[in-house]
Amino acid sequence: MEKVNLEEKFALFNEYWTPKIVGELNGQHVKLAKLKGEFVWHKHDNEDELFFVVKGSFKMEYRDRTVIINENEFVIVPKGIEHRPVAEKEVFIMLFEPASTLNTGNTESKLTKHILDKI
Repeated sequence: MEKVNLEEKFALFNEYWTPKIVGELNGQHVKLAKLKGEFVWHKHDNEDELFFVVKGSFKMEYRDRTVIINENEFVIVPKGIEHRPVAEKEVFIMLFEPASTLNTGNTESKLTKHILDKI
């Protein structure tokens, strides 16, 4: 029952596309990540994902459109929808997703993280 300071947590890591677990509730993980560049196209067959922008902005690409998510905005990607986050500049995000969610979903790549650090 401790509070979490996002600024302090983001200061603990520098790598991109490597989510860190900062909280757990009701089978969900609260994760922080820094993004920069292009991620891989992927989907999650069983989980929705919520991306909340803490600092900066990024594009969420779908096969048929692109949505820009700015600071203090979030987007929910429903399960089964193919997507790819793209960040031209560094962006800090918070993710809410089931604990079972693999960051690259149905796509195995060098960016896949099977085990996440808790910070």
